[in-house]
Amino acid sequence: MEPTDPPPSPPHPRAGGQRHDSFDDRTGYDEDFLGPTVPLPLPVRPTVETVILPYTHFTVVFRPDRRLAASAAVCIEGGLRAEDVPHVDGVDGADGWEFDGRLPEEQQAGTDVYRNNSLVRGHLVGRLDPVWGAAAVAARAGTDTYHYPNAAPQSDVFNQGKQLWQGLETHLLGHAPEFDRRLTVLTGPVLHDSDPPYRGIQLPLRFWKVVASMQDGALASTAYILDQSPELSRDAERALAGAKPGAPPPLGPFRTYQVPVSDVAELTELEFGPLPDVDLMPPFRTPEDRWRRLESFDDIVMQD
Repeated sequence: MEPTDPPPSPPHPRAGGQRHDSFDDRTGYDEDFLGPTVPLPLPVRPTVETVILPYTHFTVVFRPDRRLAASAAVCIEGGLRAEDVPHVDGVDGADGWEFDGRLPEEQQAGTDVYRNNSLVRGHLVGRLDPVWGAAAVAARAGTDTYHYPNAAPQSDVFNQGKQLWQGLETHLLGHAPEFDRRLTVLTGPVLHDSDPPYRGIQLPLRFWKVVASMQDGALASTAYILDQSPELSRDAERALAGAKPGAPPPLGPFRTYQVPVSDVAELTELEFGPLPDVDLMPPFRTPEDRWRRLESFDDIVMQD
């Protein structure tokens, strides 16, 4: 099924925070931001229903059947990035996050998914990624990232793997040419049929990120996977079922990998346009190191 425009929804305040219903001035992700066209990642299968949700400098491709995003795409203007935009009050509670008024609340993985458990709302588009430009626009962009379609459940564990994941954009911006510090970042959960069920959704065990930029006048890309699946063991099946009634399935420590863009396309069944063909990761790697685990930013491969 082709992506649809978000359906109209009447104003509806929600408990625990304000709901925004008008996004008429949001232009969303710019596919031509880098010069060469980098399309919004959409499902390859035409039967997968999606809803396109434009925000400020980014767009979410939402899957109502999973109550989560299939993908999100953001334009980052590093030279104009506003690092001092304040955090939204109550980010760790219901008041910081809002339902998107363009979707029915029951289609969104909202407050109930995160209540009284160890799950946190993981930003898909990071809070600072779209925060650039004029002060009012930058502030609006930061606030826009706190809508439930831009969140996915993650373990509350914070380790080196997650720290690397959260710092990828900043690290890569630091290696972009000073005169044009621009990135296009495509990201989302890996939505698999085997994801464990919990409170009316299925918890994604992996997340992906594809970063595009201009290198020496040509389009280039790299791709990454964040894995929070439990460590494989003879008890893995029991662990995935959940140790306690009503508790979320146990999640493993975060592990971050650099992977071929083509592998992300295969895992997600999304279309990435020209990016698999301009991957900076060498194409001929032995099977055991096809996915390169990152222990530090120095492990990232930035040349083919």
